Amino acid sequence: MKKYKRKRKKAGAPPGSVVFTGKRKVEKILMHYMKYNAEELEEQDLDNLQLPDFKLQDEAFVKWYDVRGLHDTELLQHSAQQLNLHPLVMEDVADVNQRPKLDEYPDHILLQIKALAWVDKQVTTEQVSIILSKQTVFSFQEDGTDLFEKVRDRLVNKSGRFRFRQADYLAYVLIDTAVDHYFFVLDALEEEIEILEEKILKEASRDAKNEIFALKREVSTIRRAILPLREVLLKFSKIEHPLIDKETAVFIRDVQDNLNQVIEMTESNREMLISLQELLISQIEFETNNVIQFLTIVSAIFIPLSFLAGLYGMNFKNMPELDRPYGYYVLLSIMILIAGGLLFYFRKKKWL
Repeated sequence: MKKYKRKRKKAGAPPGSVVFTGKRKVEKILMHYMKYNAEELEEQDLDNLQLPDFKLQDEAFVKWYDVRGLHDTELLQHSAQQLNLHPLVMEDVADVNQRPKLDEYPDHILLQIKALAWVDKQVTTEQVSIILSKQTVFSFQEDGTDLFEKVRDRLVNKSGRFRFRQADYLAYVLIDTAVDHYFFVLDALEEEIEILEEKILKEASRDAKNEIFALKREVSTIRRAILPLREVLLKFSKIEHPLIDKETAVFIRDVQDNLNQVIEMTESNREMLISLQELLISQIEFETNNVIQFLTIVSAIFIPLSFLAGLYGMNFKNMPELDRPYGYYVLLSIMILIAGGLLFYFRKKKWL
């Protein structure tokens, strides 16, 4: 996943217009289909080169369509028609600028979240939309990367009681997987902050300021993705909808707890960066003060030496000591004694 500038939906477009507002385009939109229950599992890989006929009639199985890539609006509109979705649903799916949200409809639910990844010391965001209908889940990923690979592995390996539960549990697992990825991103960010802290303590480089501001931008990106999700999960945990089983609501509240931990970690990293900025300023001021102190000491040593050199450098004819054969060496010795005495005094005062 890479960072791109977003474009907005065209002004004046009628409600329900499916307009892709992102810039990520994969060569071929991939669609992975899974149908499963406690005893059976069926998998199939599809793509947008041939519009699929969605299998929605068999209620003995949970169906999961995972679409990777959003720029094919024809596929999105075809999906909406076959699923009998509200016209605004696919409009929101194609608009990658949407903030995390939950929309309820009589026979389906739309959940939109932001997936995060850490790539080349940057946080990248990807919109993920989840549509839950009767025994069917549609997930739409903006990028071609596979965010839900481990979820498929759990289904194939019959991990836990996953295969015994309904479609709402699958929707919960997809959200939980995205939230789990937040921890990986925050761990990577925290490691970068610790490295930067050690760097500042060793040497308060001016470049460290740019690094701090860069990391603060990444924290802001994380906060924009996760803070609205707290409200979404709260609404999801309290939703009264025929598609949501009461037992699933318990698991959703567990995701809420994980998200709260993520938010606390994010705020902690944000405070650490503020502290680092203050530490950098303090280190620069400390080093500047050391330089000023050193220059002051050097000046203090050379002031009396300059006075003596200036005094005996005057061009008066009748000056004492000028005719003495060892006068120069006496004066030089006095100057050395003065400099040595001052250095000894400064060291005793621990100014050096």
